[in-house]
Parts: sequence; C-alpha cells; structure tokens
Amino acid sequence: MTVVLYGATGYTGRLVTEELRRRGAPHVLSGRDAGKLGRLAAGHDAPVSAVALDDEAGLRSLLAGAAVVINCAGPFTAAGDGLVRAAVATRTHYLDSTGEQPFIRAIFERHGADAERAGVALVPALGFDYAPGDCLAHLTARGVEPLAEIVVAYAVEGFGASRGTMRSTLEIMGGSQTVYVDGRWSDEPPRAERASFDFGAPIGRRPVVRYPAGEVITVPRHTRTRRVTTLLTAGTVALHPALAPVVPYTVPAMAMALRTPLRGLLERAIGALPEGPAEGARRAAAFTIVAHARGEDGRTARGVVRGTDVYGLTAAALVHGAETMAGAGYDRAGALGPAAAFDPAAFLNRLGDHGLSWELG
Repeated sequence: MTVVLYGATGYTGRLVTEELRRRGAPHVLSGRDAGKLGRLAAGHDAPVSAVALDDEAGLRSLLAGAAVVINCAGPFTAAGDGLVRAAVATRTHYLDSTGEQPFIRAIFERHGADAERAGVALVPALGFDYAPGDCLAHLTARGVEPLAEIVVAYAVEGFGASRGTMRSTLEIMGGSQTVYVDGRWSDEPPRAERASFDFGAPIGRRPVVRYPAGEVITVPRHTRTRRVTTLLTAGTVALHPALAPVVPYTVPAMAMALRTPLRGLLERAIGALPEGPAEGARRAAAFTIVAHARGEDGRTARGVVRGTDVYGLTAAALVHGAETMAGAGYDRAGALGPAAAFDPAAFLNRLGDHGLSWELG
C-alpha cells in the first residue's frame, strides 16, 4: 500500500515526509530535483525517485503499483496537470495540498469523468485550505437544506507563508475568481467592496475580503445550495493591522498589477525569502473557520472550526487521507471534495489529535 509523495523537498512536503515516517506508512519520496531528494533521504529509509512533471512516461512509472499519490508541488495551476493524468492512467488515488481555485476547478472539469470510469478518487485541496471548511460546510448545512446561501469565513492570526504558498497566492490573485451564484459557476474579475463578518467571541466582527477559495468549487457538489460565499479576514493579507479596513478596496488594483512585469519582480523577491516560518512561529499560527448556512425557508445554522499550525495540520490531513484511501474498502471515485471523499465528521475528529476542534450550533 505504498504512498508516493511528490514535492517531498518543499516546505510542506518535508512536513508530510515526517508525518509519513511517524506513522510508519510505506512511501516513496519524489520531486524534480535529484540532489535535494538525496539530501532529504539521508538517514531516511524511504526510496527516492526524481521525475520531471512534464515526463509523462516517468510519472506513470513512478506511480505504477502505488495506492495513493500526494502532490505537494506548486504552483499547481502551472505544473500539476501531468501528475493528475498519470494518476488516472495508473489507477492511483490522488490528493494534494493546493489552495489554488483554478486548479481545483480544472481537476473536476478535466479529469473527474475519466477518474470515475477508472475507479480512482481525485481529492484536491486536502489541507488547511480547504478540508476543514469543506467538511464543516457540509455538516452545518445538514438539516437546513436546501440552502439559499452558505458562507465560509476564515480568520487567521500569526500566519507566516512559505515560499510555495506565496507563489500560489500570485496564481490566485492574478486572475479572475470563480463564483457560485444562483446554482451555477461563473468567472468574474476581483472587485472592491466593503464587507465585514462576525466570527463570534473572542474574535468578533472583522473586515473581510471575498476570497477565491476551494469551497466555491467543492461545496455545491455535495450540498444543496444556491450560493457559496467565501471570505478571509482583511488583516490576514494586510501588511499592518491598521491597513485592514482599506484592503478590500485594493484587490482589483492588486490583480491588475500581477498582470504586469511586477509579477516577475515579486517572484524573484519571493525566491530570496526564507523557505517558510520557523517551527515555533508555524505552530503558533491560529485560525477560526465559520460556516453560516441560510436555508431557503429562512432557517439558519452555524458551525465553527478552530485550530493552530496551518502547515502541520495540512501534513496530518494529507497523510490521514492517504491512509484512508489506501485502506481496504475505500470505494469512492471521481473528482471529490473532502466532505465527499471521506466521512466529514470522522475526518475532523481525526484531526483533533493535531489540535483541531469543531462544533455546530
């Protein structure tokens, strides 16, 4: 029941490597750079295999005989499609750590039907973004469906992004956003708007921005709703807390700027930064996710997830998902959101070992 980890040498990949090692799951470490893989494997008993993401035959050979592949190599929109195709071709279950909405949508629309025919499950975004939110949305909506709207709002404090996350953010912010309104998906440019959301005690009401999150793509596939709205605290993306109120008005300008040579300058600047936050800072980052469901009949429901250590939680979610998919009796297939790929309550409960808590009501 071997798990192949692609992107093992990146910031998130190394955390997943340690989680696989801790759980004793048989695995192969892979990525694009043979030198980095060799250094990672020193003192580690897992085999390594360097394969380029544009090497179709090499990727199929890598996955031959594997039960599951975990993909941590971003930006996914630019480079991830080949590994998904190889997973379907070799009948290998696939999951990844992407936060990029366009890539999540592409997996469903390009590969979902082929995966279902092959009996393979493709589960994108099985990390902090957006497994807890997707599972929470499904659980919150039960009992009040069909919904007029479900809102999934994120408040994140003390978050330090890795280089990979920063590069993925350029992919997210530089294009249009997929929205789900009146029961259908469409694309629209980022827009400036003033908004706030009440997260409840102790956070209270905070300025927020509309965020192109994965739940927009995944939630309507398992929950009956006419609209999905995803929000992020403006302070999370502000350079200083005092700037949070004006962040929503800068979103269109940021998107336009990322279509100019400024993007190349930012990518070079990101390359000069540390690979990711130090362990202490990583563990200290705290988050709250609130799902607010409003039924077509006016009834409402609310759910909350709380936790710490965004990247550590992502590693735990990916490995737990891989072990479940590799286990006997797993029979789900096609492109699936986390709440459709796994029992959502059981999945959130399993992450309780890593400091996550959740409640409805």
